[in-house]
Amino acid sequence: MFAVDHIILLSAVLAILGVLASKLSPRFGVPVLVLFLGVGMLAGEDGIGRILFDNVDVAHSIGTFALILILFDGGLQTSKRSIKRAWKPAALLATIGVVGTATVTGIAAMYILNLPLYMGLLLGAIVGSTDAAAVFSVLRNAGITIPAKIKATLELESASNDPMAIFLTVGLITLIKDTSTQPIELASLFVSQMGVGALVGAGVGGIAVWIFRRITLMAIGLYPVFVMLFGVLAFGLAANLNGSGFLATFITGVIVGNSRFSYQRNTFVFLDGLAWLGQIAMFVILGLLVTPTDLFQTWKEGLIIAFVLIFVARPLIVMPLMMLSRFSFKASLLISWVGLRGSVPIILAIFPLIFELPNADLIFNVVFFIVLISALLQGSSLPFAAKKLGLVLNAKAKESSTIEIVKVAKSKRELIEIELIEDSPAIGLSIGELVLPAQTIIAVVARGEATLIPKGSTRLEVGDHVFIITKLLDKQAVESCFYHEG
Repeated sequence: MFAVDHIILLSAVLAILGVLASKLSPRFGVPVLVLFLGVGMLAGEDGIGRILFDNVDVAHSIGTFALILILFDGGLQTSKRSIKRAWKPAALLATIGVVGTATVTGIAAMYILNLPLYMGLLLGAIVGSTDAAAVFSVLRNAGITIPAKIKATLELESASNDPMAIFLTVGLITLIKDTSTQPIELASLFVSQMGVGALVGAGVGGIAVWIFRRITLMAIGLYPVFVMLFGVLAFGLAANLNGSGFLATFITGVIVGNSRFSYQRNTFVFLDGLAWLGQIAMFVILGLLVTPTDLFQTWKEGLIIAFVLIFVARPLIVMPLMMLSRFSFKASLLISWVGLRGSVPIILAIFPLIFELPNADLIFNVVFFIVLISALLQGSSLPFAAKKLGLVLNAKAKESSTIEIVKVAKSKRELIEIELIEDSPAIGLSIGELVLPAQTIIAVVARGEATLIPKGSTRLEVGDHVFIITKLLDKQAVESCFYHEG
């Protein structure tokens, strides 16, 4: 048997266990990333699997590719509506929020672990950003509905603050390796990372949409692969031009996700599954990489730093920023609480190991412990915190869903379903009174167990499911007839 056969078998078993473990998440209130990490740790050298894995370069490579998939998928699911609602507070959190949180945490770590200043700040930078995979997973599986602006702010923050954390981490490693590095060099690195990443992301996203609308592939199954490759292209191109590949990937995803093209719904469902596979692979590998017996040698220090991060650093920095952004005190408090750390800090904690910095093992173990505490404490308590703060909504405006039919997609049209809720502006109107785009047809209205053949005089009621055939580019205009803006 070839060595690769053994690797394939182990990979399949661990991935299956990871998927099955995700079923336990809503039942026990444990964030799914902790379960994935647990699978890796159980399979590792101190667990029942006894698998010895300590290759940080392989872990970094797998983690990077998984993050590309996760951030691209996060971009695809970020609507223009969410960006309009939350781009200002999210931008503050992704920049000032990361720097401030990293500084406070880093200074605390310097004293708690008896580290040099730059090493303490390095640890703070590594845990400075929230994690997109963790935040998306918790918000979408919490079983509650929180105000749209809070949810959009948290998701945009987590998806866009990684570049700042990566810049701080790389910059501090540069200072530690070469103390003669000048501030102007770090400023140049920052401009390069953010500027090039944003430009590449916008450029690749625009080109991708232009191509998607003009090309017909020979097989439907090629569409998801084709779309995904542009996310990978954005990362590779930006990284090779000294820009932030993660920022480029996310921006490309946002542009593609807010465009219209054939087989879009099926493509996005496939890519969402691929992002989940990336999460499983990444968390399991990171679980394998850690040695639990080493991890818990520094549990006291890790616990203190985690509490400083969660209860001091993030609220101290985040709450003033959010209250300046006109969030209420309770909303600001909830945003400061949902600061989950996940895979990104652990992957960044590999950097000191790769560069063979002093205290690299200590930093990795402490960061891993902080992530576990953050996920367990903050992730599992989100529903409780939101309810106690009175920020749980009763009604939820459901997004329209696309029902893809091959012949409809080939004609550059799609069949979408919209469920009418109480505050829909269409309630009480007749179909003839709706200002729908040209060549848009309401095909059927499902009301309870009845199926109505729509007429101009048919009046819409709460709970109706309206099935509409429209042009790919007209979906947003159709939705505006049924949903309030904002």
